[in-house]
Amino acid sequence: MKILVSWSSGKDSAWMVHVLRQQPLPIGGLLTTINEAAQRVAMHAVRVELLDAQAQALGLPLWKVPIPSPCPNETYERQMSAAVARAAADGFTHVAFADLFLQDIRRYREDRLAGTGLTPLFPLFGDEGTTGALAREMIAAGLRARITCVDPRQLDPRFAGRDFDRRLLSDLPASVDPCGERGEFHTFAYAGPMFPKPIAIDIGTTVERDGFLFTDLTCPAIPSASSV
Repeated sequence: MKILVSWSSGKDSAWMVHVLRQQPLPIGGLLTTINEAAQRVAMHAVRVELLDAQAQALGLPLWKVPIPSPCPNETYERQMSAAVARAAADGFTHVAFADLFLQDIRRYREDRLAGTGLTPLFPLFGDEGTTGALAREMIAAGLRARITCVDPRQLDPRFAGRDFDRRLLSDLPASVDPCGERGEFHTFAYAGPMFPKPIAIDIGTTVERDGFLFTDLTCPAIPSASSV
């Protein structure tokens, strides 16, 4: 068994690594889609140098899948199919996803991996009503994450840049999933039981782009020329 982790840079994929290692199950690498032009994690808009810092802290090789922005679905699927074929050739047997309860997303992943030689895993998957308890468990265990992206159609823009903590959970409207599973917000995980030590970050400006609010994060130890 050799697991490739679908890695978003956020709290759920970070927690999934912790869960897999507790069992323990063998993780062989991380897989992340990258906005090729901006050199940032797709949707989360996290700088590549911070992504690299996470992979280094986890002690895992990082596979970056470049995609354009905007990215047509056929281009995304072609790039991911190539990554899956490479993983199967490299001896990977499973791909782990940090999906929490969206059945349509799970079915899509299962359908795309059918016949590839890789089996999908969903270690965190449960009912919609379990995400509040999961969020509290993450925080109690020491996971720390910063909100990098907010969908203002679902969540007040003032949440952009906030820490994912107990106070945040108490402030979230009842309509918002505590883990942001419907895309209400996305995060960058910088500390927790999956990391040997916290990843240093600085909080930059928040900007609007394509209808979303993005908060820029930088690593003070790593110079970078990339911009939001």
